[in-house]
Amino acid sequence: MSTAEKETLGFQTEAKQMLQLMIHSMYSNKEIFLRELVSNASDAADKLRYEALADGSLYENDPDLRIRITLDKEANTLTLNDNGIGMSREEVINNLGTIARSGTAEFLKNLTGDGKKDSQLIGQFGVGFYSAFIVAERVEVFTRRASLSAADAVHWESSGEADFSVESCEKAERGTTVVLHLRKEDSEFTDDWRVRSIIKKYSDHISIPVQMLNNPPAHKEGEEPVEPSFEAVNSATALWTRSRSEVTDDEYQAFYKHVSHDFSPALHWSHNKVEGKLEYTSLLYLPGQAPMDLWNRDAARGLKLYVQRTFIMDDAEQFLPLYLRFVKGVIDSNDLSLNVSREILQQDPAVDAMKSALTKRVLDMLSKLAKSDVEKYQQFWKAFGQVMKEGPAEDFSNKEKIAKLLRFATTHDNKAEQTHSLEDYVARMKEGQNKIYYVAGESHKTASNSPHLEVFRKKGIEVLLLSERVDDWLMNHLAEFDGKPFLDVGRGDLDLGDLEDEAEKKAQEVLAEEHKDLVERVNTVLAEKVEKVRVTGRLTESPACLVVTEDDMGAQMRRMMEAAGQALPPSKPIFELNPQHPLVLKLDNEADEDRFADLVDVLFDQAHLAEGAQLEDPASYVHKLNKLLLELSV
Repeated sequence: MSTAEKETLGFQTEAKQMLQLMIHSMYSNKEIFLRELVSNASDAADKLRYEALADGSLYENDPDLRIRITLDKEANTLTLNDNGIGMSREEVINNLGTIARSGTAEFLKNLTGDGKKDSQLIGQFGVGFYSAFIVAERVEVFTRRASLSAADAVHWESSGEADFSVESCEKAERGTTVVLHLRKEDSEFTDDWRVRSIIKKYSDHISIPVQMLNNPPAHKEGEEPVEPSFEAVNSATALWTRSRSEVTDDEYQAFYKHVSHDFSPALHWSHNKVEGKLEYTSLLYLPGQAPMDLWNRDAARGLKLYVQRTFIMDDAEQFLPLYLRFVKGVIDSNDLSLNVSREILQQDPAVDAMKSALTKRVLDMLSKLAKSDVEKYQQFWKAFGQVMKEGPAEDFSNKEKIAKLLRFATTHDNKAEQTHSLEDYVARMKEGQNKIYYVAGESHKTASNSPHLEVFRKKGIEVLLLSERVDDWLMNHLAEFDGKPFLDVGRGDLDLGDLEDEAEKKAQEVLAEEHKDLVERVNTVLAEKVEKVRVTGRLTESPACLVVTEDDMGAQMRRMMEAAGQALPPSKPIFELNPQHPLVLKLDNEADEDRFADLVDVLFDQAHLAEGAQLEDPASYVHKLNKLLLELSV
């Protein structure tokens, strides 16, 4: 097929589903389509500026970049035209035939069928160009990439159903023209005042002029009539270059939606200008909700980079560490070269200095938010807490700052919500306590019901309840806080220090001596399964528990590594018995060695279950338990 012929192509299945959702008006706020189209046109202008740094001929003697919007009430159309970089035929098919952003399939799974909830989800996902179909029954795109000939322009057309068409056309000017053939019920978007107000509301910060035809005053008799001319509707000043006192909250929020393509408002932001050895301006935002691709560590991330007001690249990830990948915004530097590349950024010492300063700025912003607005900080933590927990492993120099921002569930209130800071915990520590205690489990319920907590509950000692996969990783790198080491209550010997008096320690030694024979009998049964058997003082209600040896990997971390396919050396736990529990007393008095072995195996498997582990042989456990129950009932 020659490129001059018309080619009809089908949308991706997922793209088709997304289009149908939008066509049926699932956005509660239809005007959002104009913000998205203006934002795309602005990006096209930015990309032309960047490519023209290396090849000035791309401007084609038309260096004044702008976006023009024209309305036609009779035809019921809205047309948006830009003289940015434009698209080639291949780019048209790739960009307008596919929803390129990751997470589409997951997004579609999350749809509930509730229009209002789904519209918010669509906004969270971000739809860009496709939002045109919210108000248009048919969309046409005429585009020519800068440097290509007029005959290489492309005409794209679709009604948002199953397919779209692409054919060659003539276009003298570079750039892109999008024609929206509006539905009858959406003819309000041909009203001049309505469209101007939308542009002012959402796109006032766009750094190139967004123009519309003016309405010249009626000419007097004898005077020549004045033809309408294009005038800028927006202020066309890069928002980050303005003083903070001049920018309203609404303008900051509109700019956030421009840089992030997020439907919901930003939670908080920091606007700062640095002068001195380095000169740069940063505008950093905390989103209100997590994006779909948050857990894809390879997904595009980072800040929009400008050098001396010239756009250089989207997603410049060199300016913030990976654990702050949720931060959106812009950085505008006066020190970097205009022809900077990603490779150069990785080697430039100025970038390292800016990264260090920007990281501290984000952490300071979070610290201030945590103190000034607890509710907002909890909203942030709910969305991004697990990502922040990656911080101590990745950013050693800021470990203490990050630690103060962490939030945990604890036995203080036993709630699943992570609302307690380490500073709160330390302030509540009992007299004589010199360690921060924690327990890790597969879920909050498993952690809060862990038998390892029994002696701590009895003594009123607070314990952190860790149940997220990243928690074991976090504790391996956090080590201490405020000079107090962290201690896993399910690892090694239990040492309560000054929280345990001499009489208790002496009583424990006596119990260990009294049950020496029992320990040896149990050890004989479990010799292949455990490191050793011992009596314990950490249990008050449970008959037995498993303890990880001091130098071994935690059970939660081991399960996570094994699930990821990591080959790990074999590990045996320590089996601890509560000598004062009725079941253990019965065990001690059991003369039948076969029944004794069955009882030991059942207690051992129950200890595994209590920590949320899977049994290697659940059928054997059930068989032995049923056998013992039948014998007891006789």
